[in-house]
Amino acid sequence: MKVMHITYDMRIGGTEMVIKNLIEGNTDTSIEMSIFCIESPLGPWGQELQSEGVSVTKKARKPGFDQDLIKAIRRHIKDNNIDIVHCHQYTPWVYGTMAAAFTKTKVIFTEHGRFYPDSSSWKRKIVNPLLALMTNHITSISEATKQALVTFENLPSSRIKVIYNGIKSLHVETNAIADIKHEFNLESASVIFGTVARLDPIKNQIMMINAFSEVLKTLPTAKLLIVGDGEMWKNLHELVESLGISSAVIFTGYIAKPANYIGAIDIFLLSSLSEGTSMTLLEAMSLGKPCVVTDAGGNSEVIAHDSTGYVVENDNEQDFASAMLSLATQNHVYEKFSTASVERWVKQFSCDVMNKQMLQVYKDDN
Repeated sequence: MKVMHITYDMRIGGTEMVIKNLIEGNTDTSIEMSIFCIESPLGPWGQELQSEGVSVTKKARKPGFDQDLIKAIRRHIKDNNIDIVHCHQYTPWVYGTMAAAFTKTKVIFTEHGRFYPDSSSWKRKIVNPLLALMTNHITSISEATKQALVTFENLPSSRIKVIYNGIKSLHVETNAIADIKHEFNLESASVIFGTVARLDPIKNQIMMINAFSEVLKTLPTAKLLIVGDGEMWKNLHELVESLGISSAVIFTGYIAKPANYIGAIDIFLLSSLSEGTSMTLLEAMSLGKPCVVTDAGGNSEVIAHDSTGYVVENDNEQDFASAMLSLATQNHVYEKFSTASVERWVKQFSCDVMNKQMLQVYKDDN
C-alpha cells in the first residue's frame, strides 16, 4: 500500500510533526509512505526525512487557483501508483481530491486546526459537500475541530472521525536541564512556569504574562520561561518592562528542539484563544508536567480538568492566575496531577495510539 501525504511544507510545526510521526512510527512493512509538498521551502523536517530515505516531492503552487498543480499531483499519483492520498489541511485537500478524481486512489482529509475567529464562505459551503463525496475518510484532531468542520465547512458530522495527535516520548537530559536553569538563573526560583509556542496573537501570551504578574504578588521568586519567537516578540517584551517584571520573565527565542526546556519547567502554560491539539502540551504531559490551559479548541479534551491540570475560561486573566497559584502552592495536588498526566498521555495521546488508529483508516475498504 502506497500512502502519499499532501501538505503545505515540512517546516517545524504541529501538522508537520504529525506527518513525521506517522511516517517514522509506521511499523507495517506493507505500507510505504511518501510526501508531496505544495509550498516552498521544503523545511528541515522534509530534508531530514529525505536523508532517511523517504520520498519527498515539492511543487510550489502559483498564486490563485493553480490548475497546473492539480495536473502535477495527478501525474505523480499515476506514475508512482499511489493508493491513498492523505491530505493535511484544507487547501491540500482541495488539490489532492481534484487530482485523485476518477482514479483508483483513495482520499483521506485531516483537519489539524482552525483560525481565530473562525469563519466560512458560501462558496466553501457549496463546494465542500461535493469534495466530501470524493473523499473516503475525514478525520479531525479534536472534537472541537470536528464541530468546526460541521458548523463552518458544511461537512456531515457522521463522516468525521476524531483521531487525536500523538507524540513519541520525549528524551530529556538531566545535565542539559541543569545547564538551562543555570544559564537563566532559575535555580533559586520557587516555581518555574513556562510555555513553548510561537509568539502570536492567537496564543494570547499577553494574558499569560498579566496573570503571571498577579502570581508574583504571592510568589515573588517565581519565574516564567517563554520559549518561542514570532510577531509578538516586541509587544511582549514591552509589556514585561511596563509591568516591572523583566527579572522574572525569560524569553529564550526559537529553540528547534525544546525538550530539555520543557523538562526545566514545573508547570506548563497554554493561554491560546484557539487551539487544535497542541503538540507541546502533549510533550509536557508526557514528562509529567501539570498544565494550566484555556478552554479553547482541543485543550479541554487533552487536559482533564482537576485531574491532570486546570482548564480555565478563555481569556480570563484572574482565573488563569488563580489556577497557576493553586498548582504552585499545593504539593499534593501537583504530584497527583503529574502522575495522572503521564498515564493519560500513554493511554490517549502517544504516537503508538495515533498510528494504530490511522492505520485502521488506511486499511478501511470504504
